Amino acid sequence: MAYSTKVIDHYENPRNVGSLPKNDPNVGTGLVGAPECGDVMKLQVKVNPDTGVIDDAKFKTFGCGSAIASSSLATEWLKGKTVDEALAIKNTDIVTELSLPPVKIHCSVLAEDAIKAAISDYKKKQQTTVTAGAEEKARPSA
Repeated sequence: MAYSTKVIDHYENPRNVGSLPKNDPNVGTGLVGAPECGDVMKLQVKVNPDTGVIDDAKFKTFGCGSAIASSSLATEWLKGKTVDEALAIKNTDIVTELSLPPVKIHCSVLAEDAIKAAISDYKKKQQTTVTAGAEEKARPSA
């Protein structure tokens, strides 16, 4: 199977590898896997609380070159986008950009699922933070 030059570039020079502090209320973490091939992808986003824009994105992926390239590309695309704009990233966009062969399309699906999971985790943390703040204000002072 021939990989595109973009897949090879992202595989050999992955962008944004690493982790963000998962307990940070402004960090959302998505962990997804594809049992059919054994790929596992962790993708994280850090959202600026003042602007709602994704300031940083990191990934760690165990898998083939296409899975690593898909996650690397996704983190590049996420930076500078709002949460809603991030949710608009589709696997077909990744397939097109990387020229993934049909047998590797599941890698792009994994990346889209990881983005959705990370954003979902971030939103859940925001609801918890708001609820905790409201409970704190509702407590009578001693």
